[in-house]
Amino acid sequence: MRSQYCGEVNESLIDQEVTVCGWVQRRRDHGGVIFIDLRDRSGMLQVVYDPDIPDIFATAEKVRNEFVLKVTGKVRHRPEGTTNPNIPTGMIEVLGKDLEIINASETPPFVLDDENVSEELRLRYRYLDLRRPEMLQRLQLRSKITTFLRNFLDANGFIEVETPMLTRATPEGARDYLVPSRTHPGEFFALPQSPQLFKQLLMVSGMDRYFQVVRCFRDEDLRADRQPEFTQLDIETSFLDEAAIMGMMEEMMRKLFAQILEIPLHDPFPQMTYAEAMQRYGSDKPDLRIPLELVDIADVLTDVEFKVFSGPAKDPDGRVAALRLPKGGELTRKEIDDYTKYVGIFGAKGLAYIKVNEWAKGREGLQSPILKFLPDEAVFAIMERTGAEDGDLIFFGADKARIVNEALGNLRVKIGHDKGLVERGWKPLWVIDFPMFEWDEGAKRWVALHHPFTSPKEEHLELLASDPGACNSRAYDLVLNGTEVGGGSMRIYRPHVQEQVLKHLGIDDEEAQDKFGFLLDALKYGCPPHGGIAFGLDRLVMLMTGAQSIRDVMAFPKTQTASCLLTQAPSEVSDKQLKELHIRHRKPVAEQKA
Repeated sequence: MRSQYCGEVNESLIDQEVTVCGWVQRRRDHGGVIFIDLRDRSGMLQVVYDPDIPDIFATAEKVRNEFVLKVTGKVRHRPEGTTNPNIPTGMIEVLGKDLEIINASETPPFVLDDENVSEELRLRYRYLDLRRPEMLQRLQLRSKITTFLRNFLDANGFIEVETPMLTRATPEGARDYLVPSRTHPGEFFALPQSPQLFKQLLMVSGMDRYFQVVRCFRDEDLRADRQPEFTQLDIETSFLDEAAIMGMMEEMMRKLFAQILEIPLHDPFPQMTYAEAMQRYGSDKPDLRIPLELVDIADVLTDVEFKVFSGPAKDPDGRVAALRLPKGGELTRKEIDDYTKYVGIFGAKGLAYIKVNEWAKGREGLQSPILKFLPDEAVFAIMERTGAEDGDLIFFGADKARIVNEALGNLRVKIGHDKGLVERGWKPLWVIDFPMFEWDEGAKRWVALHHPFTSPKEEHLELLASDPGACNSRAYDLVLNGTEVGGGSMRIYRPHVQEQVLKHLGIDDEEAQDKFGFLLDALKYGCPPHGGIAFGLDRLVMLMTGAQSIRDVMAFPKTQTASCLLTQAPSEVSDKQLKELHIRHRKPVAEQKA
């Protein structure tokens, strides 16, 4: 139906006849001459109709926004003074000779180039929202990214293998989405949270190198970078250690950024242990673009009378840390109060601070409600350790280490963005040496920090039984500008080690056989050493496109309440369908009126 896309018409086609198809961005009537901005996925093209051909001109008068048109005309230079250097077709226009209205459109519920449209309305009419050039460009870039990643892995000997979407529920990780079975009454499939077990079985099978661009499902609370269904680039390989896997993934990411964004990344990527990341940044995915760091000061506060500090300083599970903000003395009282409310989200009971007005005057040059509780030697030690200077402000966190890390770690990022301290560019980082387990206080048991199939470090194997909390794993996460884009590990490939880890997670032999028997059996038949990684494709595309949410790089995302406004899903189903699935809907008993 067309000879060119709209965005491909340029000066090389001057005086030639072209046929284009697309949607009307806008129609303008200027003193008897009608201008139509015609849009398709490639760009915008200006078409001009004059009254010389009355029947065609009459058709052009009927055109409205979002009509679908087929236009034939002659390419010519735009008149002097009317060019638009901001678009590729801005030097030319098409003098329309023919016009066909392929389909009309009702008035859209929002104007496509209006930036103030609510997200709810955009998601309700997602097919219209996707017509916006910004959304089209993001999905086009996503396609290019996915194609590059596939080609890279194919060139490095990886085989793309599809794994099942219907599998069985697992006791670890996030909540499963369950699918009732019609043919097995009372039994359920689960949608996969990841292909973890299947890709390990592929390594047992001798596949050697596997990858998959795969849909995953997790029934968990949502936020900007989470969705109930999302896409992973899933990778597994045999006979390579973590250094080799990380090196190959680095090469892939460097080449991806060089080809897609024409941006060089560090070579090699820096590495940081989990312990160092938590100590310096309060996070296992630190944004290295922000120069602020946490400083431990517990040792200088153990003997102070101020129990808010001395209590956590003496507690083996506590932490007292300081965060220096250069020129932070300029913060208003309201700003400090707002930051105090912010850290409360993470469980902090308050946010102590010291303003450094003129340190040469000693205590007299400092301003803080807590100074009266601190002896001179503690104040001097804090000033020296934080490197505070005149005009700075020092924030303090004192509580359980987890609360301090979350509160000050997130405060560090918020202040960095609020005060323009975020450096330009890209800061990749490998975080390594994660703990194998973390203690779940509510359940009173150890849980896997990554997943229960992560291998412990060889030198820590004996700690599995004697001191699980001190046992580190062979896990590695790739962090980019404060966002975890990939997580992986070497896997357990020896049956007795896997059984031991499951026992530490409170999974006895009977439950292990019930839930993971197929994997445990497979490990007995010559399982090779193997490891892998999974990249969050949505997060990666979000970062590379500059979008604020993964919803903006997915064609049909869910809302933050895990619903689809476009299709009105989830929805009720008929009693007949429920009966076929051996399910009875228990409706809540209506409250009786008093």
